[in-house]
Parts: sequence; C-alpha cells; structure tokens
Amino acid sequence: MTAPITTVAMPVTITINGEARDLAVAPFRTLLDVLRNEAGLTGTKKGCDVGDCGACTVLLDGEPVNACLVLAVEVDGRAVTTIEGIAPEPDRLHPLQESFMALGASQCGFCTPGIIVMAKALLDRNPDPTEDEIRFGLAGNICRCTGYTKIVEAIRATARQMAAAGQPRE
Repeated sequence: MTAPITTVAMPVTITINGEARDLAVAPFRTLLDVLRNEAGLTGTKKGCDVGDCGACTVLLDGEPVNACLVLAVEVDGRAVTTIEGIAPEPDRLHPLQESFMALGASQCGFCTPGIIVMAKALLDRNPDPTEDEIRFGLAGNICRCTGYTKIVEAIRATARQMAAAGQPRE
C-alpha cells in the first residue's frame, strides 16, 4: 500500500495590486490559481492553462507574464499587478479600460483582462506604438471573437489620449 502524498504549504509574501499579502501555498500551485482562489481576484482568467492564450496575463514586477506558467512560490517577495490593479483609483478606470468600452474593443470579454494588462505593459515601454507594434505586442494574447481591429484602435486611441493629456500611464 502506498502512503498518500502530502505537501506542506510554503509561506509567501506577494504584493498584489500594491497590497502585501501573506499566503501559504503548495509548491506546485500556479500564480494564476493562487490569485483566483486564495486572493479572490478572478479578473485574471484561466484559458488554456499552458501559456498559449494570454488570458492569464499579469504584470510581475512590471513585466507581463502568463500567470499559469509561474509557480506562486517563485513570486515570493515580488509585486504582481492584475487587471483589478490596473485602474489608478477604485472609482476610476484606467484609460485603456475606458477606450475598450467606448470603442467596443471586446465582445465576450474573456480575453480582455489579459489584453488590457499586456497593452498597459506595451504602452509603459512604448507610449506611441504603431499598429504593427501593437499587433506584435499582443501576439501572445488570443481573442476568439474579434479580428483585433477594435482592440488595436482602442490601444492607439489610449496612446493618443494619454500623450495629449501628458498623463502618466500608471
């Protein structure tokens, strides 16, 4: 008879959307599962769960990653920004979120959180991307509903709006 496998949870401290969170996680748990189940942040979506679709994109120390490919224990002491943390204030949307709504850049909305997070990372690196740069930047984020035209338009509109306002992309 084989003994049951037991796993000891490991303590981690992750700064999620600016708030330090002390969590106990099994060493095999992904950041995606911990964000959704332990932290209660369900905006980050579980799509393919193998890093192909981008629905789970979050920022890890400011860089986009597929949360389904990162173990939660690897994130100890680091900062994660999810779609819930993109907005600058609780009662105010990020300009990307506003543009996506105003220009109809999402249909079913399942991929939208990952695309917005990836678009934010793109605009942080390049505040005035061309259409080709946007399409290349979003290559890891798959949307099954649209042809990406409105998504690209929303990102370009946000870049123009933020440049005109001299607004930080935070």
